[in-house]
Amino acid sequence: MFFSTFEKQLDAKRRLVVPMEFRAALSGLFDGVFCFPSIEFDCIEGGGKSLFDRYQSVIDELPFGDPLRSDLELSINGGLAKMSFDDAGRITLPPQLCDQFGLTDWVVLVGLGERFQIWPRDAFQARRSAAREGAREGLAALRAAQRAQKLGQP
Repeated sequence: MFFSTFEKQLDAKRRLVVPMEFRAALSGLFDGVFCFPSIEFDCIEGGGKSLFDRYQSVIDELPFGDPLRSDLELSINGGLAKMSFDDAGRITLPPQLCDQFGLTDWVVLVGLGERFQIWPRDAFQARRSAAREGAREGLAALRAAQRAQKLGQP
């Protein structure tokens, strides 16, 4: 599982030190990470083979030729970069992913359980603010619905 948030600096070769906590969560047959453009946001999504397998199972459920299947295949499989760790625990981000999301200097890696995201620092600050507001509003609505259900209200 990936937890916490880390600010890291890309070097001139687009290398990024992956936090030790994330590397430990990725240990397995392949000593590295799968990254691709996030479907939800303008950032990179990453994880281990289990994350890739989970997305692939969603794709496999859709019939061949389905437009959603084609879009997911292009976005995930077509954008996938399989990166190994070097001796210093770094990965080298592909230029096309860095260019696509404006990753040039400082980036933020944020753990989201079974996956993590890599954001430009400024874009992440805006996303974090929006997420906090959405979480506040969503939790308040959930609590109100739970109270109403306990009181037998529709």
